Amino acid sequence: MFEPLDPVLHSQLRLAIMSLLVGMESAEFTYLLEKTGATKGNLSIQLSRLKEEGYIDIKKSFRNNYPLTSCSITKKGARAFENYVKALSGYLSGEKGSSPD
Repeated sequence: MFEPLDPVLHSQLRLAIMSLLVGMESAEFTYLLEKTGATKGNLSIQLSRLKEEGYIDIKKSFRNNYPLTSCSITKKGARAFENYVKALSGYLSGEKGSSPD
């Protein structure tokens, strides 16, 4: 059988967010908004889902009296992303995991 894909990361927007965060120390909400092309509401919902799963940390602060939201990937999130990419690579190469049929 093929390795199962993490349903949390199998969402297009959540996968895009994780792909951006995996190579960065942190990213601001506006940066993620610009790079993903998502709406503010949808991005906020997906960030909350990733946070609930423990895949990202969200820090809220202020800059020049304006709200500032920054996101960073956690160790758990980095492992989950790595496992997702590995499992997806197995699908693309046609290699099945070690699970019994």
